[in-house]
Amino acid sequence: MIAKLTAPSSIGETTLDLLRLLSDGQFHSGSVVAATLGVSRTAIWKQVKLLEAIGLEVFSVRGKGYRIPGGVDLIDGARLEKALHQQALSSIECLQLSVCSGSTNSDAMDAFRHGYHRALCVTEQQTQGRGRRGRTWASPFAANLCFSLAWRFSVGVAALEGLSLVVGMAIRSALAELGLSNVTLKWPNDVLIELKKLAGVLIEVSGDTSIESQVVIGIGVNVAMPAKMASEIDQPWTDLRSQGLVCTRTDLLIMLLKHLLPALSEFEKRGFAHFKQQWNDADAFKGQVVCVKTLSQSWEGVCQGVNDSGALLLKGASGLQALHGGELSVRLAESS
Repeated sequence: MIAKLTAPSSIGETTLDLLRLLSDGQFHSGSVVAATLGVSRTAIWKQVKLLEAIGLEVFSVRGKGYRIPGGVDLIDGARLEKALHQQALSSIECLQLSVCSGSTNSDAMDAFRHGYHRALCVTEQQTQGRGRRGRTWASPFAANLCFSLAWRFSVGVAALEGLSLVVGMAIRSALAELGLSNVTLKWPNDVLIELKKLAGVLIEVSGDTSIESQVVIGIGVNVAMPAKMASEIDQPWTDLRSQGLVCTRTDLLIMLLKHLLPALSEFEKRGFAHFKQQWNDADAFKGQVVCVKTLSQSWEGVCQGVNDSGALLLKGASGLQALHGGELSVRLAESS
């Protein structure tokens, strides 16, 4: 039995029922919708306005009814919960599926406060999604995949170096099983295709002790980014739809978990050194001249992959140096 955390919703049950009804992308007459939901035609019109307020486009055509063009790929909670009962995914103790969340990482932190050691928090839309260095993560309703894992490790914080790299590798292997063979990784937490960002990872650690760590692993994957969102993204990006990969967000999430959960368990037992060669083989920048920056410093050199602890190896004028995580930014150096 998977425990469930109560998730606050930005829309009411009637609006959610309407969304589920219109999610197939077909026309539904106003009278049939009203009868199905047990409300008036006027109430349906008000619910449609609420759907539009969260960014969905709803067509209203006299004589045909209401339709969401293209439909909406909602997370199938029943299928997801069934998958979590399978042996490979059964370590998840708690599931929270929300219509809208400020941040699934914050939701996962709440799971720790409720006493769970391993929890999965998924949302249709994030309003305060974030990446490293305070960047925002675009999260249009039911278009991308945003989820977080609360995971209590029986090792101290010092042993967690390289965790974001392992998560990136799990994402890459899951996408490979779905048919994408051109996925690469950028240190320390980006998943790329043709040097365009497809997915990102945000790790947050609490319980800073030498024997146990509470870790929240936030993951965002661009699935079908609406064109109108492009202007809000300040770096090259791509999505699964552009890459020709068609699958439901539910299937994508289950596949990601299938690869991610065993990788986390293996990382806890064996550390990052076990994964080093695999990550170096997927490094998008290996052998290229890169610029590494913090707010106050910068280095330039040839990227040499990572070492046994997951630190970035940079060969510059002063020799080979290992750069560790934190607020480092890595970019290809500009050609002279």
